Amino acid sequence: MTGPSDSPVRLHVVTGKGGTGKTTVAAAMALALASRGQRVLLAEVEGRQGLAQILDVAPLGTEERSLVTDPSGGEVVGLSIDAKTALLEYLQKFYKLGRAGSILEKVGAVDFATTIAPGVRDVLLIGRVYEAVGRTTKGAKKRPVFDSVVLDAPPTGRIGRFLNVNSEVSEVAKVGPVRNQADSITRLLRSPATAVHLVTLLEEMPVQETLDAIDELGSLSLRVGSVIANGVRQPLVADEDAAAVADGDPRVHEALESALAAIGVKTGPALLGGLLQEGADHVERARLQAEQHVVLRELDVPIRVLPHMSDGVESGELRLLADALADQAGL
Repeated sequence: MTGPSDSPVRLHVVTGKGGTGKTTVAAAMALALASRGQRVLLAEVEGRQGLAQILDVAPLGTEERSLVTDPSGGEVVGLSIDAKTALLEYLQKFYKLGRAGSILEKVGAVDFATTIAPGVRDVLLIGRVYEAVGRTTKGAKKRPVFDSVVLDAPPTGRIGRFLNVNSEVSEVAKVGPVRNQADSITRLLRSPATAVHLVTLLEEMPVQETLDAIDELGSLSLRVGSVIANGVRQPLVADEDAAAVADGDPRVHEALESALAAIGVKTGPALLGGLLQEGADHVERARLQAEQHVVLRELDVPIRVLPHMSDGVESGELRLLADALADQAGL
């Protein structure tokens, strides 16, 4: 993985089909970047508090909060971006409303504005990310406050619309601050400073949705940084034995029975049948996984692989995923 000054990418947008583990991957990516001494903002926009659960920390709020410090000097800062809070900040920044903004919220105007025009809502959410990417320290020697920003974005089914803020806003704002901010956000999203990472499982439906998302992002001039195959299981059966296990070859039955007897395990038809079926299922799953991996390797984007964690993702396992990402070049 590259260091803070080696890669032009400052904003990592992480998306994927529901159930593929995109939030877990976003957290692991933030830890991987922090392990290189970077100060990283890890943000979510869906309000599910998935990041807090994965990192085992208190629920994220609308104020930035330090979550993890790394021995390298890196740090992960967490943020949950809320459309209402973002709108109030926006009104204060561009219109200096002050207390009037709070009054608007009390009478329901903020809820109305953030629900009646979904495109404006997305501009507000991404606008908060845009501000974090561009924020610099004070003083003569300005430098970015965050070396990288990792965004746990909406799933692939909505990612194109979410990131295509110009098109969404054009229906409600042809000119003015809203449109100007949308234009600035689009320039960032289409620049080398932004990379969209798609998380998938090596299964047919998630891989197909990933391919569709890559086509959509390309049509919007948005760059795919990588495809991350998550939860990849290592084959436990040697290639030369796979066909025999899958076909229920009697020799496999005999070999398994002998091996169990050698370690003092009493066997019966039910136990042997169950184990043989487990073996056949594993071989079939490995075959399908290998087929989908071939499909991904045909893409003209980097493919990263993360291992299956049989016991779920606790803090130690999350670090293993972060290390796996850090060992695969390109972030």
